[in-house]
Amino acid sequence: MLQVIKDSSKFIKDKTNFNAEIGIILGTGLGGVVSEIEIEHCIPYKDIPHFPLSTVEGHSGRLIFGKLGGKNVVAMQGRFHFYEGYPLEKVTLPVRVMKLLGIKKLIVSNASGGVNPEFEVGDLMILEDHICLIPNPLIGRNIEELGTRFPDMSEPYDKDLIRIAEEISKEKNISIKKGVYVALTGPTLETPAEYKYMRIIGGDTVGMSTAPEVIIARHMDIPCFAISVITDLGVPGKIKKVTHEEIQKVSEVAEPKLTLIIKELISRIKL
Repeated sequence: MLQVIKDSSKFIKDKTNFNAEIGIILGTGLGGVVSEIEIEHCIPYKDIPHFPLSTVEGHSGRLIFGKLGGKNVVAMQGRFHFYEGYPLEKVTLPVRVMKLLGIKKLIVSNASGGVNPEFEVGDLMILEDHICLIPNPLIGRNIEELGTRFPDMSEPYDKDLIRIAEEISKEKNISIKKGVYVALTGPTLETPAEYKYMRIIGGDTVGMSTAPEVIIARHMDIPCFAISVITDLGVPGKIKKVTHEEIQKVSEVAEPKLTLIIKELISRIKL
């Protein structure tokens, strides 16, 4: 696996000669952050050795390199999911590669269902913690060159980055929640009983990504920040049928607020 990671990163370095500082993973319907990047290079996933292909609508499948908030960023316009049939080492491969490209921080966005009764569709939630019910991506032989066998997860999401994002939201008059994200395999959306269970175990939102990528980032000692757009509700009395297209539309409406927070956050990060 280590050679695969090195092969992918070498291909990208040879093609771009780009020194990345911040990594960004953009979730369903949230690829518009790219419009704010001063793009220097753009590589389709299909051209990168060993990279899987994004098969989900709303995930473009490109690696973007450029300036955002005065920093060198590498952004995934489209991510990979366990439910697409890829092993987790493939799902999280881009995070490994971004580390070798030089990133010092990772910013992740996602679309998620709200199970906290105080949440509404279109809300933004900063992740304070997660519960990962997807198999752990570190299962298997550990690569000591990348990180320790038993990485600490007492602070999966960086408290300083959360504090800065909260300051930004207050300054920009953007209402924002904080909470716990529960990661499930998907691809089915949850049943009413499953939504109830997620709330009982301590979840505020539920989705199908983010936690595996953050686990891999923390394995490599990369501080992380993650933010969710609440696209539907799993609250008793508010549960209704929802399509992937509807989820995308809600994400797109909330995207300007999310983009503003991410851009401003990156500008204030000290490396």
